[in-house]
Amino acid sequence: MHNMKRLMLLLITGVFLVSGCAVMAVGGAAVGGGTGTFFYVNGNLKSDYHYSFERVWSACEKTVAYMNAVDVIPIKEISKGTIDAMVDGEKVKFTVTYKAKDLTTVSIRVGLLGDKLASQRLHDKVADYILKR
Repeated sequence: MHNMKRLMLLLITGVFLVSGCAVMAVGGAAVGGGTGTFFYVNGNLKSDYHYSFERVWSACEKTVAYMNAVDVIPIKEISKGTIDAMVDGEKVKFTVTYKAKDLTTVSIRVGLLGDKLASQRLHDKVADYILKR
């Protein structure tokens, strides 16, 4: 029965990939600091983190520094912030949004059209920094 569920999930994922659907939910166990669920929408990879806005913002800043980003432009407001930067010649944008006391959404876009794999790696790094505190 377990193999049947895995096969169905694989088939459904394949249909989304082949059809070019703009919205696809991706589960990932690599993000211990987040919900483990990602949404790839129009080139942005989004995930919720069950931590305060300040803690998540700090993790995003550390991730940008770790990636040796240049031309970094952080804009932080009360409940939302963005970090625009260049990493290895690609434009990267972090959007951090307060949702509740210990719930913050992070959206990452790499490149003009979005790069899901690169965005996933950045989310993984954000989660690492959240957990390191």
